[in-house]
Amino acid sequence: MTLNRRAVACLLLALNVACATVRPGPTETRPVRLPSWSEQLALRESWLARRHELLLPMMRRHGVGMWIVVNEEFHDDPLTSCVAPPRPYVGNRDLFVFIDAGEQGLRKYALTGYVEENLARFFESLEAGGQQEALSVLYARYRPKTIALGTGGKRGVTRSLTRDSHAFLAESLGPEAEARFMSAAPLIEEYLDTRLPEELEHYRALVVLTQEVVRRALSTEVVKPGVTRVGDVRHWLYDELWRLGVGTWFQPDLRVQRRGQGNASSRGFLAVAREDVLIQRGDLLHVDFGISFLGLHTDWQKMAYVLREGEKDVPEGLKRALANTNALQDALVKASRPGRSSAEVYEAVMAEMKEKGIQAQVYSHPLGNQGHALGAAIDFRSASRKEEPKPLREGSYIAIELNTRTAVPEWDGQEVYAMGEDPAYLTSEGWRFFVPRQEAYYLIP
Repeated sequence: MTLNRRAVACLLLALNVACATVRPGPTETRPVRLPSWSEQLALRESWLARRHELLLPMMRRHGVGMWIVVNEEFHDDPLTSCVAPPRPYVGNRDLFVFIDAGEQGLRKYALTGYVEENLARFFESLEAGGQQEALSVLYARYRPKTIALGTGGKRGVTRSLTRDSHAFLAESLGPEAEARFMSAAPLIEEYLDTRLPEELEHYRALVVLTQEVVRRALSTEVVKPGVTRVGDVRHWLYDELWRLGVGTWFQPDLRVQRRGQGNASSRGFLAVAREDVLIQRGDLLHVDFGISFLGLHTDWQKMAYVLREGEKDVPEGLKRALANTNALQDALVKASRPGRSSAEVYEAVMAEMKEKGIQAQVYSHPLGNQGHALGAAIDFRSASRKEEPKPLREGSYIAIELNTRTAVPEWDGQEVYAMGEDPAYLTSEGWRFFVPRQEAYYLIP
């Protein structure tokens, strides 16, 4: 992958990998070797050990005596790679049991039907006649007052237990234990929304990588005005993911705004462009893209302007549109503090935008082990208070995702969406971007 020197330095620092110069001189490029699969496993399992250290206080905060995660062959529970070593599991039904054992602390059992060395580093096994007997033994030994399961949540990762596995647990543990079943959703949310200090620089490297891929996609390396179609850019992004050996958690999307062309909408947002749309001079381009690596996910939106013949810069009206979005970002950062509810932050931001006469939408969401992760989202939904407002948690990651609409004189007063999405982490003084936000459009000459 061709990166500028600063990006390479960030990646090397964060990922602690080696690289070699292949072409010296002012146009020097450096292929970056991301960690191999085995190196990734070692790194993620070091994080897992730290997560397990944090689990018992979480269980006690949520009144959980026992937590059971069930993984089924061909139907993996999305929690498995976060509570157990992130390795393939091919047992018909594998169980991971966490128990508050009082003075003994946290006891962890893997009921997988076989003993495996890497699992044994994190879990105890139980000599029993099978999983059902092992569950019965554990219940009798520890008598947990509550048994938390992946049911009853509002998000897929908090309601991932299948009906058959629920029946299996109820039969194995018996009616008395079944009466103690409860939803693990609040525990799951805190567990997944708690970021580790050890993850931060690796995540920053992932954001840098995302930025560099998007910069290339929105450049003459990929876009040739009058030749390149939207689908060509999307396909290039897919192929670059494959070449880098990383994944994504959603389809890369592109939007095109053009003078004199009405903006089609979808669910209140600017609609994604069709793949056959031909990119022309004077177009305003937008990319929504994310990378998945090390069990973490980015979410990133940036915009580019295709210069017309004779143009050397972006029209002033489009610059003002992006400046309005920067003002919206500033308001969100300023209003956010640990412990403040997402609803309060949203309302403060929108009040400031109203005072400034800026048409704004805010739909920011947590990031981390999922792209649309669990935690406090700062968006129009949080202000409805249909659910209990959630406090912002220090150290959490977020995609500061939002847009403004601005009338552009050079486009005969046509309204233009200036959209942004930047990963950030919460400090005591508000959100901090992992890399500098976009304050000027990428230019495609």
